[in-house]
Amino acid sequence: MSCDFLALAAPGVRGLHPYQPGKPIEELERELGIRDIVKLASNENPLGAGPLAREAASRALAAGLQWYPDGNGFTLKQKIAARHGLEMDRITLGNGSNDVLELLARAFLTPEHESVFSAHAFAVYPIVTQAIGARAVVTPALDWGHDLEAMAAAITPATRLVFIANPNNPTGTWLGADALERFVAGVPEQVIVVVDEAYTEYLEGGESAADWVGRYPNLVVTRTFSKAYGLAGLRVGYALSHPKVADLLNRVRQPFNVNSVALAAAAAALDDREHIARSVALNRDGMAWLEGEFRRLGLAWIPSKGNFISVDTDRPAGPLFEALLREGVIVRPVGGYGMPNHLRVTIGLPEENRRFIRALEKVLGS
Repeated sequence: MSCDFLALAAPGVRGLHPYQPGKPIEELERELGIRDIVKLASNENPLGAGPLAREAASRALAAGLQWYPDGNGFTLKQKIAARHGLEMDRITLGNGSNDVLELLARAFLTPEHESVFSAHAFAVYPIVTQAIGARAVVTPALDWGHDLEAMAAAITPATRLVFIANPNNPTGTWLGADALERFVAGVPEQVIVVVDEAYTEYLEGGESAADWVGRYPNLVVTRTFSKAYGLAGLRVGYALSHPKVADLLNRVRQPFNVNSVALAAAAAALDDREHIARSVALNRDGMAWLEGEFRRLGLAWIPSKGNFISVDTDRPAGPLFEALLREGVIVRPVGGYGMPNHLRVTIGLPEENRRFIRALEKVLGS
């Protein structure tokens, strides 16, 4: 067939490249025949889902998969509303928070509009912007994180969305509540500020932008159950916003976009505070240990408030990534984020962290 399908595609889609997730364990097994593999590439919770979520998922499976899920997600929305002290009409559910980010782009961006986000920010922001045909305005980073003054200066009458990840992925940098709220308060009312809080559970206290949703109609806060809650395989997230914004998001949301098992597991996970506490403590201890090992090895790193850390290898990180794969350790090169000398490493179980350091020390010396 000689048809040029690329020419048929929407202009914004032609220049896109598929999102590259962390390499799956199964893929490395197929490629190299390695069986004893440690995956520290995708910021998953090494403890997995908590017992309450697993039990709820089992019950949902036993109830039968022939039925469509509750398209409105009533029970989960009720739990989320109670957690944040907000009305249910402020909540939009998504197939992971990535789904909600795409809904925001579809609802508010056109080829005549712009989104603003920082260098080294989450790869989904440019993808959802460009897919719509809108213009992506990328502001310079400040110490690997968001420069709020630069972002404010980049806003024009064409701006419709500003994306801020807090903590940011892949750098782990974060913004204090006072500075972030001042930014939100100063943004023109026709600009939607999206604060992506995928890793907020790891911050261990402090004010969240979710606390401000009732004060700023143009603020949207996104959350996910894929990280601290350990439900990445089920894909469920949500947005908190003004009811009129939620209404628009639900107009473009696909029906039944969150499955029955995910709805049940996420609702139960919100009650499992003990599991979150264990996960956060494991992350805290693992982060401190890895920082000590990087210091011992003479490597710099970016201080992180997520469940991952980006280490500067002081050389192109791509070959080190490949060498680590041959040692059975999967991490994440982040050259695509403008960080060619960094590897992003998820905080794993203690033995997984030790395995990574042993392998890193070996490949650095080879």
